[in-house]
Amino acid sequence: MVDENQRHKEKMQKIKAARDKIMHSKTKEKGLIMVHTGAGKGKSSSGFGMIMRCIAHQMPCAVVQFIKGTWVTGERKLLTEKFQDECTFVVSGEGFTWEIQDRERDIAAAQAGWQRAKELIKDEKYQFVLLDEINIALRYDYIDIDEVVDFLLVEKPPMTHVCLTGRNAKPELIEVADLVTEMALVKHPFKDGVMAQLGVEF
Repeated sequence: MVDENQRHKEKMQKIKAARDKIMHSKTKEKGLIMVHTGAGKGKSSSGFGMIMRCIAHQMPCAVVQFIKGTWVTGERKLLTEKFQDECTFVVSGEGFTWEIQDRERDIAAAQAGWQRAKELIKDEKYQFVLLDEINIALRYDYIDIDEVVDFLLVEKPPMTHVCLTGRNAKPELIEVADLVTEMALVKHPFKDGVMAQLGVEF
């Protein structure tokens, strides 16, 4: 047992030395462009997890929620009822596109959300802005991808973090992002007839 513990200690010391060397070279700070995409669950959940971190660190933050519209999610309820001073929450849209079935209304709602998002991002008071489900609006060309990319590269303040979530992120967005996470779908209860459940899905 002593030999095994000693071997473990020596191994961990080597790992720590290598890790410290890597960390010593990481000295830059910048406002990140982050994309959460893919067919798997967890894209919005991860984005809202970062919103909660910001609140815990007293970093002013904002959410612009596209597509979901009138659907009252747990994160929206919590942030608007308990953290309205710490996090600005904007709802853009009247519901899922397959429910509304009116492309012009969808476009108008997405465009209004994008205008508000630009205002929030340019306001340097906000250190983190979550654009929840904007990738869906971009996928259907409700918002011009070139305009979004240009804005993020040119007009976003250098230290502001922006996270964009939703399936089917466009290649142009992935190209300019600093961090891209693709959620892979391995298994989902929906395929077995299980409905979306409170606290898990919304």
